Amino acid sequence: MKKFFLLLFGIISSLASMGQTLYFPPLIGKTWESKTPEELGWCASKTDTLYNYLEDKNTKGFLVLKDGRIVLEKYFGTFTQDSFWYWASAGKTMTSFLVGIAQQKGLLNIHDTSSTYLGKGWTSLTAEQEAKIKVLNQLSMSSGLDDYGVNKDCTFDSCLVYKSDAGTRWAYHNAPYTLLDKVIESATGNTFQQFFNNEVRNKTGILGIWLQPDFNNVLYSNARSMARFGLLLLNHGKWDQTEILTDTAYFRQMTNSSQNLNPSYGYLTWLNGKGKLMVPTSQIVFNTSLAPNAPPDMFAAMGKNGQLINVVPSMNLVMVRIGEAPGDNGEVPITFNNEIWFYLNKVICSGSNALAEEFNPESIALYPNPAQSVLSIGGLHSYSSYEIKLIGIKGEIVREGLNQNSIDISDLELGCYLICIEQGGKKLYKKFVKN
Repeated sequence: MKKFFLLLFGIISSLASMGQTLYFPPLIGKTWESKTPEELGWCASKTDTLYNYLEDKNTKGFLVLKDGRIVLEKYFGTFTQDSFWYWASAGKTMTSFLVGIAQQKGLLNIHDTSSTYLGKGWTSLTAEQEAKIKVLNQLSMSSGLDDYGVNKDCTFDSCLVYKSDAGTRWAYHNAPYTLLDKVIESATGNTFQQFFNNEVRNKTGILGIWLQPDFNNVLYSNARSMARFGLLLLNHGKWDQTEILTDTAYFRQMTNSSQNLNPSYGYLTWLNGKGKLMVPTSQIVFNTSLAPNAPPDMFAAMGKNGQLINVVPSMNLVMVRIGEAPGDNGEVPITFNNEIWFYLNKVICSGSNALAEEFNPESIALYPNPAQSVLSIGGLHSYSSYEIKLIGIKGEIVREGLNQNSIDISDLELGCYLICIEQGGKKLYKKFVKN
């Protein structure tokens, strides 16, 4: 029996490494393969309701990719496929991506003090206070600089005032983020635009120009370029066979909690499914996820007035929205993103993600894995009914239940386990480790 389960673990591990094949459009031109909602088994009749909602919310462009192929693409008013628009703070995630590339090239280290690249005295802090700020703190919004009572976009030293020691306070503060542009320029010897062009645009076809109307440096491009970036993130920083961000440890850190203060924030990237959330301009910790209507493994680039790039690994899906303020016009459109998922879920319904129709080990995500106390299961949000069983190495069932997407494993012994998910007469097995 033990040999059987060891063999089964090996087979499942091999299946898990295969993954769904992603399509990547050519670097030049408008060719981009597509799938219809009907071909995926989606509820195509619900698209009009989704589009009406988006139009009412001042949307200019909306795309959904599945496995890299366009399933939904809609432009409103005079906006077209070629129209450029600003990313706002969604561009923060691109900046984080560029920092990772600079680090993998050995040009910088995120654990260096920021003054290594910006020079001493870049803030109005004492030398001791300033020396505690690292590039990592700029990436994780934990610089400790005061975001109240000052122009939080201002990057002058006189605007960068002490609030707390770096790493002890999370605050959505634009100025320390914007200065990452100077960190990259100092480390690489290129302008920020040149580094973006050389390392991302020329290798992926992601068009974009960075403009600085005031202190902020804002990326402008079209909706398909945003979708390309989502696809690049979905493939862990690799564009088809071209390696872009090869530092896998950095990518994992970028798309996981970067600190304990706001677990829903990685490196300039928003994270779903964490259960606790802080938002801009507030120090309140809310007991909720970023977007409860979205799959829990989603991570996102989000910007003011509803600029969105959502990436869902468990579904091989990318969603992009650009446009004017939808009404929830804060610095990060958290409520609006969740509302879009309410309507998008009705379009996706159960067809493309049901175990009975697409029996693919990669459609289900276990996280964290290894896990210590609670194991979460992503990719089950659209199933009407399913059964969960946890199986020990000896073949014994240690947990079972119906329609669960998280399981308490705190009292399990350390080691390897199987999780069996059964729906519609089909079974899917995944491996996880209790540590």
